[in-house]
Amino acid sequence: MRQETRHTPAAGDLKQERAIRTRALILDAAAETFANKGYPDTTMLDVAQLTGATKGAIYFHFANKNALAAAVADEFYTRLSVLSEEVEGMGLPPCAAVAELLLRTGALFRDNKIAQAGARLQLEHSLIEVPLPTPFVGFLTFISRLLHFAEADGDLPEGADPDVLSRVLVSAFFGAQHMSWVLNDRQDVVDRVQEILGAVLPTTASA
Repeated sequence: MRQETRHTPAAGDLKQERAIRTRALILDAAAETFANKGYPDTTMLDVAQLTGATKGAIYFHFANKNALAAAVADEFYTRLSVLSEEVEGMGLPPCAAVAELLLRTGALFRDNKIAQAGARLQLEHSLIEVPLPTPFVGFLTFISRLLHFAEADGDLPEGADPDVLSRVLVSAFFGAQHMSWVLNDRQDVVDRVQEILGAVLPTTASA
């Protein structure tokens, strides 16, 4: 009878997996702290205590608070890109895809500390001594592309310019999430997004 050979992960592989998990935990802890306290009032000790790690472990992965803020911001924009890809993969009509993306992004802001931290760090970018990703551009480009498809399909309101409409939608969306944060801790952000869609892109009202 043939005996199965079990693969035992190499010590280096296990070490790398632990490092990846630890880095993810640090990012989550940093996001929570940045979202709740803001960049100026966050310390590396805050992140270490929330993670349950030593300050040395934090510094092993991130040289300083600037690097940690940049990593959280990068992760935020990565998640926005992933949302766009997921929505694009759903095969929805263009206007419905715009609505789905904005609603999902609103829910992300409501429920996810990485998103909340990313938004707050962008507001505080002048206090951070490393460049952060340029906000809005990828989001705006994706929505504009969808609305050009919608125009070709005859699904936009008469006379609507897809580029103008995309700028209005993105401006309204990010303004609404900020107001929702200040006034209601983002608990009503999805409702505010529904209002924007009904006012600016009424073809999505039944989507």
